Amino acid sequence: MREAQQTARLVLFFTAILGITGRLNAVDTESRLFIDRLLSLNGPGAPEIFEDAVIFTAPSSLRRVGVSFANEGFSRVYWLRQLLIPQDPLGAPIPEGKRRPDPYKDSGILFHVYPIPDGLEELEYRVVVNGLWTTDPANPLNRRDRSGISNSVVPIPRREEQKSVNHGPSDSLNFRFEGPPGETVTVAGSFNGWDPFMYELREYPAGIYSLSIPLPPGTYQYVFYHRGERFLDPRNFRRAYTREGTAASEAVIN
Repeated sequence: MREAQQTARLVLFFTAILGITGRLNAVDTESRLFIDRLLSLNGPGAPEIFEDAVIFTAPSSLRRVGVSFANEGFSRVYWLRQLLIPQDPLGAPIPEGKRRPDPYKDSGILFHVYPIPDGLEELEYRVVVNGLWTTDPANPLNRRDRSGISNSVVPIPRREEQKSVNHGPSDSLNFRFEGPPGETVTVAGSFNGWDPFMYELREYPAGIYSLSIPLPPGTYQYVFYHRGERFLDPRNFRRAYTREGTAASEAVIN
């Protein structure tokens, strides 16, 4: 019960703090993989590509840091937010008259998550540090534009569509999940009312779980369930949002 309460508070907290304005269909901010990645950051550093987004970080000791992008004409500044780490709220009882401790502590990191626009081969940007425009001091890669101003650059790896992941035979979808051996992995989607128990993947060889489901032509959304957690398909870059507003992997049968 205690672990479940902590997990629920953690997900709710990050769902709130990651309320990113703009394109959200490329980033699953509710993914435990995404949340775990943010929590695993040891400190601010160079921009990092994770899933379908770029994570920008800076020291929280700076008063205010923003980032602005060439593909948007530098028309908007996205201000980095403080990354707070949940502390255990279920410790010893608070003595009467004592102040309840803050449930979150400063990680030392400011961050912003920017969804990668479709078709972009590199992300060109500038940062604003305490009111001053500059290149990103954590990113050594930069170039001068036509006006002679230096901008920082993040190359975006080309992602080839993997049809073997999205497509099964003409009348089915193939699912594949890699994890520890001897586990239970299921798949749920728009094809079965999102029932997380109906379809269990079969393990063979050890640690490789797969399943083929016969389906008529159409577009389908799905997620995997493993150890009670919900996972997008890391081998499928195609994403969509369900009617409930949660992210899912998307597959097509022609």
